[in-house]
Order: sequence, then structure tokens, then C-alpha cells
Amino acid sequence: MGQLLRKIAEGEHQHQDFKHQISDSRKIARTLSAFANTEGGRLLIGVKDNGRIAGVRGLEEVHMVQGAADLYCTPAVHVEFHFHEEEGKQVVEALVQPSAERPHFVKETDGKTVAYFRLKDENFPANNVLVKFWQQHSKEPATIAFKEREKKLLQLLHDMPYITLKRYAQTARVKIGEAENLLATFIRWGVIGWRYNGKFFEYFLIEQD
Repeated sequence: MGQLLRKIAEGEHQHQDFKHQISDSRKIARTLSAFANTEGGRLLIGVKDNGRIAGVRGLEEVHMVQGAADLYCTPAVHVEFHFHEEEGKQVVEALVQPSAERPHFVKETDGKTVAYFRLKDENFPANNVLVKFWQQHSKEPATIAFKEREKKLLQLLHDMPYITLKRYAQTARVKIGEAENLLATFIRWGVIGWRYNGKFFEYFLIEQD
């Protein structure tokens, strides 16, 4: 089995997405943003959802993906292109590495910019906590200082399996923006983790060795 067929056999997952063809550059920009903001990944263009190879139409698909990366992503996402031929058909592999410039936002039709993250085989909009974590992550590490508000958050996390942003803000009686900043900082320090259950974000204490 060749390299391309081995990749297709994996199916769609955290680091791989199939596209029969590219018809909407903005939609592709969301996938590029999600890959760059998360753990990287690849688009196999010319492959149907069921893994069947359909092939691409020359370089048109490449131009549309590059346009999505340059025109709809802020900052632009770097994409590497590789070309495969199988069954007499060409498949384009668009490879995105995890980015040091995250968050990468997508310019949506309503004028807003949204950053995306990748979970399994889907892309989801990031919330402000995740965006702030990415923004903090590019800066020099900060000294950990546990004041009253930090201690309050730790106590809440000790008392329950997880908390939500809203629950924390209400319980600690802090403004949403302040709660977002502190949760992002705790994620950066490696004190808490986060997960998305398909509806809302949950934050939990990471067990320390």
C-alpha cells in the first residue's frame, strides 16, 4: 500500500480532513485556522468523505487553498503542498504545521473574526479563554503568584470535577473578562486543563506529580 493510500485508510481525524473539491475558500480557511491553532494537520483534496479518490482539477484547488490561507486567515497560515497520483488521478495534500503565531483568525462574512480549534474530525470556534491562552503563550513565562483570586479558583477546582467560565465568574463574583484572563493564565501555567464537550468548555485541575 502506497503512502497516500495509507493516509486515506486512516479516515478523517484530529490531523486529517478529506475534501472532494474546494468550492468555498472561507470554509477551508476555518480548517486551516483549526489545524494551525491546534496540533497541525493535512487536507487531502480530491478524496471523498468515504475515502474514494476523485482527483482534482489541475492547480485550481491549490490556488483556492492558498487564497484561503492568505486572504481569509489573520495572520496568514503557512501551507505546504504535496502532490500524489493514484489510480491515474491526482490528489493534493495541503499540510499545516502547528503555528507559533496562533491564534489564527478567520474573517467571517459578518465582518467578525473567529479563531478555530480542531477536535477529532471537526472544527469549532474558540472561546475567549482559549484565544487569550494562545495570546499569552507567545509571551515570556510569567512568575506564578497566588493571591486571593487565584486561591479562590484553586479551591473551586478542588471542590468539583470541573467548572465553566460562567460558573466561576458567578461563584467568585468576578467580571467575565477577569475570569477569562485568569483561566487562560492557569492553562498557561499548566495548573488546569480544558476540554470541549460539544456545547461548552470545561476547566479542570491537572494532577501534579
